[in-house]
Amino acid sequence: CPPGHVPGLLGHGEGVTRLNTPTGLPQSLGERAVSMSAGKYHSLALAADGCAWSWGDGLFGRLGHGDGQNQLLPKKIEAFA
Repeated sequence: CPPGHVPGLLGHGEGVTRLNTPTGLPQSLGERAVSMSAGKYHSLALAADGCAWSWGDGLFGRLGHGDGQNQLLPKKIEAFA
C-alpha cells in the first residue's frame, strides 16, 4: 500500500487507492446516500431508507460492526438497521 493508505477508505474495494473524479459508491448500499461523512481512517453514509453504512479502517471497532475488521466496501451497520 502507498504510505498513509487506509484499506477500503474510498469504499470501492481492494486495490482502489485513488480516484481522480467524484465516483458513486458501489450498489451495495441498495439505496442512494443522503448524507456522507469522511474521516482520516473511515467513512460513513446514511442511506435514504435510514440505514447507516461504514467502510475503511476497522481498528478498535470504529466502524460499528462489533469487530476490528477493515471494510473495503460499504457495510450496513446492523445496530442502526
